[in-house]
Amino acid sequence: MKPSNRVRTDLPRKLRVRGGKRVVLHNSAARHTHGWDETRARAATALLAAELGELQYRLYAEGRSGVLVVLQAIDGGGKDSTIRHVFSAFNPQGCTVRAFKAPSAEEQRHDYLWRVHQHAPPRGEITVFNRSHYEEVLIARVDSLVPRRVWQARYRHINEFERMLVQSDIQVVKIFLHISRAEQRRRFEERIHDPRKQWKFDPQDLRKRAQWPAYSRAFGDMLGRCNTPWAPWYVVPADSKWLRDLAVAQIMAATLRALAPSFPPPRFDPRRMRVS
Repeated sequence: MKPSNRVRTDLPRKLRVRGGKRVVLHNSAARHTHGWDETRARAATALLAAELGELQYRLYAEGRSGVLVVLQAIDGGGKDSTIRHVFSAFNPQGCTVRAFKAPSAEEQRHDYLWRVHQHAPPRGEITVFNRSHYEEVLIARVDSLVPRRVWQARYRHINEFERMLVQSDIQVVKIFLHISRAEQRRRFEERIHDPRKQWKFDPQDLRKRAQWPAYSRAFGDMLGRCNTPWAPWYVVPADSKWLRDLAVAQIMAATLRALAPSFPPPRFDPRRMRVS
């Protein structure tokens, strides 16, 4: 897609976390549409999908850089839906999604970064983490699975882990899908009563909903203490799914445009090739 035909990407600049202090997550910010309406947002997202597919094709062909996308959200935040609506623009041959649930017995025998590091993308590919190593400063903190001194040290571990990835030509893009407490309630009620969505609901989600203040503080510290120049966080308003999809598509487009992937030169002289 020619630069003159590109969809503008104004949202990454607005949504990127600034500074290194705890981010206060206000419910009103989850509803912010940043001047977009649904009709224009959906049209722009569709146009971006075509560009994303072309950029990923070049990234795969070039094989010079990889992209790790970290998706985090409170329960009901829309991670699965975002993957379905935005990342389907990519060819599955070069884009992998990895969901991290409770660690297995084998994973618990290793350091906490072991299970995520082995799924980091190779150069030329995109990997999406549906939840990630950040659970080790979220649920591990809120449910007191480890002592405070342990999870406190993990902010530094994670920052250095991500620095190492970036220095190895793996761009790290971190997206927090921010929904309001009222929107989470609406989505939970929909899951409870809609037969097509009941499979997604876990009664344990209600226990975690009761921990909303503790999770808000944990997410706020995560966004502040692990927001680095080499791996910044973006806080995406996610009450409106159409704004969420547009924002994530813009973030991915801006990231891939900056990498400027190009096709490698041929390993032969096309002028001398003849197909009989």
